[in-house]
Amino acid sequence: MITCPNCAHANPDTATECEACYTPLPAMIDCPSCGATVSAVAHFCGQCGHDLQQVQPQPSAQPPAPPAQSLAPTVIGAGAETGTLAETSMPQPSVPAESVSLPPDVPPAMAVPSMAVPSIPEGASDPVEAVNSQAIPDLPNPTAQSEADLPQNAPDLPPGVSSDAGDVSVLENAQPPSNPNASTRLQQTAARLFHVQSNNVIELPLHLSVIHIGKPNGQIPPDIDLSGVTDSDIVSRVHADIRVEGDTFYVEDLGSSNGTYVNNLPLQKGDRHRLRPGDRIALGKGDKVSFLFQFS
Repeated sequence: MITCPNCAHANPDTATECEACYTPLPAMIDCPSCGATVSAVAHFCGQCGHDLQQVQPQPSAQPPAPPAQSLAPTVIGAGAETGTLAETSMPQPSVPAESVSLPPDVPPAMAVPSMAVPSIPEGASDPVEAVNSQAIPDLPNPTAQSEADLPQNAPDLPPGVSSDAGDVSVLENAQPPSNPNASTRLQQTAARLFHVQSNNVIELPLHLSVIHIGKPNGQIPPDIDLSGVTDSDIVSRVHADIRVEGDTFYVEDLGSSNGTYVNNLPLQKGDRHRLRPGDRIALGKGDKVSFLFQFS
């Protein structure tokens, strides 16, 4: 459990903020010496006294790599003729046959179809007229071919769209479908209190953000009047509030005489507890006026 430094509320180990006062909780780490859970900003372990700020030894640097072996210079042989150098043995790198990768086969170049150049008669006076006079082959009509490839049965168009192939336009009279739920506002989660002693159910009002629990008085009239329940004498006139924030519900003690208990744990004055389905709320000591929080 992580204890809140602000209100001392016990929170689960996985919590990042206090469930009661919403104060950010400090991060926790394990002691490297004894394994106890301590604060990440602590200097010493509270169990074994280990120094948590001790600097870890840095790994030793790797020794420098030996310098590469220099090649012996080429020298001129003593008995060699002028202009010839003595042969020196140079190490040749060995390459395994398996590691040699050959480039993929290059596909043969595509053959470009030759264009027939019309011949010009020798006796023609104008070369342009001679070329135009030769027969030009008929080219296929792309429009006719594209129309032939189209399916015979065109798909049905949605209402409000014209079937013209050249221009598809929306009719002026077409109206978008109406959304019957457009004006429906977001519905709030409904909750209720199940009275353990009488098996009665009290629905929490949806239109209130603060629900007062108590008995009739001249200061704060109760939204949930408990003056008629058994053992109502242990319930204060201004006992507790249930606060609603969206889909989240909180219970808060207002300084009642006999206290408010959540799951058998006392709730301090002014502290808020986030309610979850199944939480048991007891107004007063002895668990005589108890409720179970439920979602409707």
